[in-house]
Amino acid sequence: MRKFNVTVNGKSYVVDVEEVGSDGQVTPVISTVAAAPAPVAKPVAGDGTPVKAPMPGLILGLAHKDGDVVKKNEKVVVLEAMKMENDINAPADGTITYVVKKGDNVDTGAVLAYIK
Repeated sequence: MRKFNVTVNGKSYVVDVEEVGSDGQVTPVISTVAAAPAPVAKPVAGDGTPVKAPMPGLILGLAHKDGDVVKKNEKVVVLEAMKMENDINAPADGTITYVVKKGDNVDTGAVLAYIK
């Protein structure tokens, strides 16, 4: 048996693969051992007001580009949680700098962006 990391639809799994067969043909038999934890966006040291995730979820989209000027209560991130799309709004006026990107998984309280 040999262990391999396999990624399917963005999720990583550790699998055992065994070679079987006497005719020289390799026929893999795969059994899932354990799912690796989903990647989580990590906060970085930043300057300004943080925009935080109110719940764990998947980043579906960013409403602006880095350096754009945003107004308080303007949508800045779309977060999917419990199969619902949630708009995350700016807590203040200023220039946005994103910490996350589309497709990131985040935990509750993770910093999504800074507004300076």
